[in-house]
Amino acid sequence: MLYSSLGYYALLLGFVSSLPIFFFSIKNFKDKQILDYKIITFSFIQLFLVFISFLGLIFSFIYSDFSNETVFNNSHTTKPLFYKIVGTWGNHEGSLLLWLLVLTLFIFIFLIKSRELLKKYRILTVLFQQIIIIGFFIFLIKSSNPFNYLFPVPKEGMGLNPILQDPALAIHPPILYLGYVGSSIIFSSVLAATTLNYISKTWAVHIKNWVLASWIFLTLGILLGSIWAYYELGWGGFWFWDPVENVSLMPWLALTTLLHCILVLEKRSSLSSWVIILSITTFTLSMCGTFLVRSGILNSVHTFANDPERGLYILTFLFILIFISLFIFFAFHKLEKDKSFSFSIISKETSLLINNWFMMYFLSVVLVGTIYPIFLDVLSSEQISVGPPFYHKLIAPFLIPFLIFMAIGPQLKWIKSEIIGKFYLVVIFIISMLISFLIIKKLNVNLLINTVLIGSALYLFLVNIRDFFSKKFKNTSQNLSHFGFSLLILSILFNNIFSSEIITNLKVGEKFDNNKFQIIFNDLKKFEEKNYISFKGYFSIKENDLEDKLQPELRIYNQPNIITSEADIKTTFFNDKFITMNTVKDEEYFNIRYQVKPFMLWIWVSVLLISAGGILSFFTRRIE
Repeated sequence: MLYSSLGYYALLLGFVSSLPIFFFSIKNFKDKQILDYKIITFSFIQLFLVFISFLGLIFSFIYSDFSNETVFNNSHTTKPLFYKIVGTWGNHEGSLLLWLLVLTLFIFIFLIKSRELLKKYRILTVLFQQIIIIGFFIFLIKSSNPFNYLFPVPKEGMGLNPILQDPALAIHPPILYLGYVGSSIIFSSVLAATTLNYISKTWAVHIKNWVLASWIFLTLGILLGSIWAYYELGWGGFWFWDPVENVSLMPWLALTTLLHCILVLEKRSSLSSWVIILSITTFTLSMCGTFLVRSGILNSVHTFANDPERGLYILTFLFILIFISLFIFFAFHKLEKDKSFSFSIISKETSLLINNWFMMYFLSVVLVGTIYPIFLDVLSSEQISVGPPFYHKLIAPFLIPFLIFMAIGPQLKWIKSEIIGKFYLVVIFIISMLISFLIIKKLNVNLLINTVLIGSALYLFLVNIRDFFSKKFKNTSQNLSHFGFSLLILSILFNNIFSSEIITNLKVGEKFDNNKFQIIFNDLKKFEEKNYISFKGYFSIKENDLEDKLQPELRIYNQPNIITSEADIKTTFFNDKFITMNTVKDEEYFNIRYQVKPFMLWIWVSVLLISAGGILSFFTRRIE
């Protein structure tokens, strides 16, 4: 109870500290040329208080303080210490407190790192960021308090969902939130710069680091979530187009487009309107996604009916932020009409603009697929789910020209480029399509669409390999990220085409045999762990005189009393062998699901390469 009380009062004091930040910011806006040190001091005090509040919640979990409602709902005395700590942000209230902590951390870092910039710009950024921070304080204290007191105090807690008790998911939310909250600084910064007509090359150089940092963390956060879903959910997939996955993909698409526009603004002082709109869009999607997931709206729209206060607050706060953003954009943004910013059809700018529109199309498809079922349920009480076929049909055809322009764009010059000297692009394109045709020819799949799709990805792949050597490592960060993206698309396509699956029922001692595989169920053993009982199956997989030993598990957790299926995966250079087992009700048989998943390793490696390109750009700070 001590730690919960400390955390609660620190949270209240952190909220109160916003008042002097506002006071000194407004007072200092016109009075002095130098930023008042009191603004930085109170920003640090606010950060410190929120940090103390978060520590209070962590220690409440560590010591199993069940007088705290959040701890009671998400912890248990038998839970390992690591997962007690993870339970701090493995719930709605704790995750929002983590959001708030990162918000206060980032605005403090912004103040420290922007000393050379215009004082009024720094102050306005602080004020806009404080509006967001205050909104989170009110939401936490009024509707989602992580320190609610329970009396009488329960002797035991409800426990954490077993599928959340995983190392990958433990670090996934904090890294994802660093990406989400990084976009808040971009949002506040762009509103301040727009108000002061400060959107310029100088501003672009400064804000690019925030865009890169946010993009890197968001990319890595999505990767960790995808890896967790792959091995923990037992389906053998890495992306299910689930609404919860989509809400992290949407801001990533907007942020990726913003990153490219920032580079144009930095280099050519153009696309300022794109930069403003995308900055607003990225943060709106980030915050909207976090609220939607954590409030349960995506799982059930009736969350609003169950907790109308929370739902109403979410809608009101989002509306206020969007209204402020649009008002500032239309009232203060002056569109520059300078002939020096014009460019030819065949130029790097044109290629970037075309791919920007493709990215916005992809974003729109994901947004409609995610939001439409919610609105349909609200308006007609009809419940539908939008699955992979919807996204594949609408995205795959447009992915082809997107990949081609992505390969051609970096080969062009700013303002105007000549076709002469670009014959190698045609040669590489023909080679790519020919290789793709030879790969697809003997397979029982759609010949045309798969040939062109794989050929387009292969085209980007080969062009980037050529660039690595022909440009003598110039613009390495861009080449690395684009190469990683081409490898990602190729790996996903090959994984989709060449995957195989066997589903059968076996009991101990039996075997399944077909033309390709032999699955032998050798043994089943029982193990008792701290907070669950494990039943481990011992399987032999024989294929072409090769034998693999795999050991999937069934776990029965004590609190909450849930059975989970744990996959066993053998990863090699070219494929994953993936097996799960589940009980068959009232029978001694087990349902066995065995899959061969080609190029899984390269999916993870490709996203790491994409992130590595961003990290390299962040630290080199070169204007390409």
